[in-house]
Amino acid sequence: MAQVFGNEAPRPHSQTTTREPTRYLVVIESGGVAIARLFGADREQVGEFDASTEEVTVMTRGLVPALGAEGAEWDRALSGHSAIERRAARVFTLDV
Repeated sequence: MAQVFGNEAPRPHSQTTTREPTRYLVVIESGGVAIARLFGADREQVGEFDASTEEVTVMTRGLVPALGAEGAEWDRALSGHSAIERRAARVFTLDV
């Protein structure tokens, strides 16, 4: 007789690879609204949300942003933004 009292025993966990931690937070204006975009170390976007949320304040507390995202490393990641928007962007390097 099984000792699981009618409950099925949990199945073994599968080992999967996880995504690398988020490395950059870019606060950029788009169409008159500030948005926060999260990027991994390879500058692939992993998230986007309204920059006026409390999460942005919490994530950037104590960090000094780099002004502008005009470098070639940001060309593909921010291709939908104008040069003016990219020049005014604030790039935070997050502690991981």
